[in-house]
Amino acid sequence: MRFKLLAALALIASTASTAALAQSGTLDKIRTNGAVTLGHRDASVPFSYMDDKQQPIGYAMDLCLNIVEAIKTELKLPGLKVTYQPVTSATRIPLMANGTIDLECGSTTNNAERQKQVAYTITHFVTANRFVAKKADNLHTLLDLKGKTVVSTSGTTNIKQVTELNGAQKLGINILAAKDHAEAFLMVDTGRAAAFVMDDILLAGLVAGHATPAQFTISKEAMSTEPYGIMLRKDDPAFKRVVDDAMTKLFKSGQITKIYDKWFMSAIPPRGINLNIPMGDAMKRVAAKPTDSPDPAAYQ
Repeated sequence: MRFKLLAALALIASTASTAALAQSGTLDKIRTNGAVTLGHRDASVPFSYMDDKQQPIGYAMDLCLNIVEAIKTELKLPGLKVTYQPVTSATRIPLMANGTIDLECGSTTNNAERQKQVAYTITHFVTANRFVAKKADNLHTLLDLKGKTVVSTSGTTNIKQVTELNGAQKLGINILAAKDHAEAFLMVDTGRAAAFVMDDILLAGLVAGHATPAQFTISKEAMSTEPYGIMLRKDDPAFKRVVDDAMTKLFKSGQITKIYDKWFMSAIPPRGINLNIPMGDAMKRVAAKPTDSPDPAAYQ
């Protein structure tokens, strides 16, 4: 009974905090605190991950730091501090909604369902839902996974989608939920799962970082198109304007290409791996016409 009471009080406090935040706005929160808090991942290479000094780095982190500069200008606070908060696939939306983080700098899919809870700025990458498997196992399509054990990361659109496809097509796949991408990939590496379903760019980063990348293959068959966006709180138009303007400036100035090439076409820390993934046609279209659309068709 005491546990239920404490849980109820925590829920009330969280709801009140969220309501108060929505009323005052993120810019006011940042001004009052003298700091902006960035949510980051620990293993979403090359978007948001930890370097050899355990500092968050990556493509999305660079974009967020550019946004921070725009916030400093907007608030006339050149000394604005930046604090960092680790998030996972499962915690990123709750931590955004309750005001713990102000921007989520990672590899988060922007879709209509999530937009009921949070908002997104301009899309910064377009990927697809695929799977990685051992090349020797000869698995290439979703149908090849019939009756096998498959893993995906808890709290992602990927695990939701493969679960829905499994049921709709009666494939009899045993789906396991891993706490993060590194754990899921390790399960394939050690034979505990036949495949890991995830965004292809994240799979490419994991494979490239393995001691023997040639033993893995990423499926050519895609289950969906996934636009990534930096997440912010819902119903905060003043903050979204500042963030969107900063992102649009990066695209229109061409600076986005330099940042992209730094993380996808060059050796990246800590091991000097080069993913060698040129900017795709979908992202070139976004660069020419920035959008925050959650509709996959907008990127075709």
